[in-house]
Amino acid sequence: MPNANDDAAEEAARLSRGAVESLPEGALAAHLRTAREQARPLRVKLGIDPTAPDIHLGHAVVLGKLREFQDAGHMVVLIVGDYTARVGDPSGRSTLRPMLSEAEIDANAATFQEQALRILDGDPARLELRRNSEWLDMDMVDVLGLLRTTTVAQLLERDDFAKRFSAREPISMLELLYPLLQGYDSVAVRADVELGGTDQTFNLLLGREVQRAYGHPEQAIMTMPILIGIDGRRKMSKSFGNHIGITDAPEEMYGKTMAMPDEAMADYLRLLPLGAAAATSAEGGVPAREAKRALARAIVSWLYSPHDAASAERQFDRVFVEHQAPEEIEGAAFDADGSMLHLPALIAEEFGISRSEARRLIDQGGVSLGESVIGAGEHDVAAERADGQVLKVGRRRFRRLRAR
Repeated sequence: MPNANDDAAEEAARLSRGAVESLPEGALAAHLRTAREQARPLRVKLGIDPTAPDIHLGHAVVLGKLREFQDAGHMVVLIVGDYTARVGDPSGRSTLRPMLSEAEIDANAATFQEQALRILDGDPARLELRRNSEWLDMDMVDVLGLLRTTTVAQLLERDDFAKRFSAREPISMLELLYPLLQGYDSVAVRADVELGGTDQTFNLLLGREVQRAYGHPEQAIMTMPILIGIDGRRKMSKSFGNHIGITDAPEEMYGKTMAMPDEAMADYLRLLPLGAAAATSAEGGVPAREAKRALARAIVSWLYSPHDAASAERQFDRVFVEHQAPEEIEGAAFDADGSMLHLPALIAEEFGISRSEARRLIDQGGVSLGESVIGAGEHDVAAERADGQVLKVGRRRFRRLRAR
């Protein structure tokens, strides 16, 4: 007869594969044994603040691990931190994050939930979607009770706080409160396990302290590696402009992958749940460019389909090898009531960037209309000149302009 302890240890080892740490040692196996005795799944928590409208492959590392827990029969509790986003997580930051408006947070939260379901199983038997405003809009007496669970000395042990304190740099009371609010999330949803990036280790461990103070069993924690961006230097972040969004168009995903340095490929193969589709890019002796093509196909196939991956590859070859425009170009209509078209506004609307970034691209020679590169400072063009022409922004963004 199989030993229940051995089975739990084997499952814990399997679920921990690819993680940086699973702490404390043996805690995940212990929770698995308890859950089996109680004939219930584990409750596995991830909290992400909707500080940006889109999620990228860096988020997909931990979302992929959550999917593994779901596939093993466990319940994932995905907390969209609409309340903690008002505070701003200081992890890895040297300054206080700017506060977002309530409307920005709500819009980002809705988008994030939709995008996370590209990776997670949306079955209610395997996924619980929560917002922490459900429980963090507390009475003052409850806030004081939460504050009693932790000392200032404990909070100042955190690396980023310790460095700023030593350098006599300001640390706001809001930032000190953030780890406690995240810990209370674990109390509210009765988490057995919490996942996060390696930059979240302190917060995840503090969550155990908060749970203990409220008389709850302490969660096991699992930290996942942080994916490097396509610049090959810094962690993937939209603010660094080195990200691949999980809802980027297939040709955009493919092109961004091809732009990364060769040495960055190993991280993507190791950290993303690409499966057998990426195996060829890991084989020895494959030229780097072909290995990168295989990786690009695997990423697009994972988030879209093999058909979309093949189409994205054809478009990449047409644009970057044959130096032609894509076979199919999305149209963009503009109002021709006036005699001039303001390009920064059109570019911002069509490609989801700011007008200032659009102006910068124009001034750097990164925008062309038909066969002509738009000159520096040429932010307005005649409507007649634009009508029917292909607008190219950067190396991979195209629109065929039509006056209306």
